[in-house]
Amino acid sequence: MAEEQNEATTGASEQTENGAAVEENGASFRILGQYLKDHSFENPNAPASLNPEGEGPNIDISVNVNANVLAEDTYEVELALQAKALNGDQTVFAAELLYAGVFQVENFPEENLQPLILIECPRLLFPFARQILASATRDGGFPPLLIDPIDFAGLYQQKMAEGEVGSGTA
Repeated sequence: MAEEQNEATTGASEQTENGAAVEENGASFRILGQYLKDHSFENPNAPASLNPEGEGPNIDISVNVNANVLAEDTYEVELALQAKALNGDQTVFAAELLYAGVFQVENFPEENLQPLILIECPRLLFPFARQILASATRDGGFPPLLIDPIDFAGLYQQKMAEGEVGSGTA
């Protein structure tokens, strides 16, 4: 009974020793590595910007995802986060982060490949990038900037509607 329930809940996939997901059709998805590619933090008006006066700054956050083919089944996915805090027209802080990962994707149907690369891969990278950005703002003398979870599926659909994501390419 327990075995039947386990098979029903796991569906058609299982995990290998290294944690890669393997489907019955031989499809597999692995994270080969992740890394900080570029990072900057500017606090142009310190120490004056560190004095809490009035209401907090307006924070503008932008997110972008890019993917590059490295080899036949290997992709580099870049998650770019930019945060700029403004008090009126004065910059309180500006932070930029480019966090990337290398993913191996084998035997996935072509129609599922692009969403996997541009939705699931950045979703896996996001918690690490978020933590780096939070630490940078904290180390810059401000409260940690904790970015809300990002709807990468919605971002992907928006890019598709704007024609910024080509069909058949990642």
